[in-house]
Amino acid sequence: MALQGPIPVSFDMVFPHGCYIVGEVEPVKDFEASTNGRFVQTRDKQSGELVWQVSVMDADPTLKAAQKTVSVKILSPVQPVPPAPMAGMPFTPVEFDQMTATPYVNQAGRLAYSIKVREMRAPRPAGKATAAAKDAA
Repeated sequence: MALQGPIPVSFDMVFPHGCYIVGEVEPVKDFEASTNGRFVQTRDKQSGELVWQVSVMDADPTLKAAQKTVSVKILSPVQPVPPAPMAGMPFTPVEFDQMTATPYVNQAGRLAYSIKVREMRAPRPAGKATAAAKDAA
């Protein structure tokens, strides 16, 4: 099979209704390398980059409450900074670039996806296509 490893996906494929940050950007712990008093941060197996994570709420109105919050892993040499909060909004809208999805079977025996990204940013205004999106068209 030609598909191996992380599958490239677009933000609009994963979050067609957008998403909002609902947690802090935190380092992901490497449980095998960490010891009682020593925290070791996970590195991505393919790129060697440090792995960070942030919880986001999917804005899809059809999702059940248990499906709304997703952990997104960010590959970056330094801690990513979330976009500035928007006045009057309880959550900060966010978009991600250079996304991949890796399917796996979760502890409940169901298909799930690990989402990894390279960039976190404020949403672009509606109608502003990215250079990559224009090239793909």
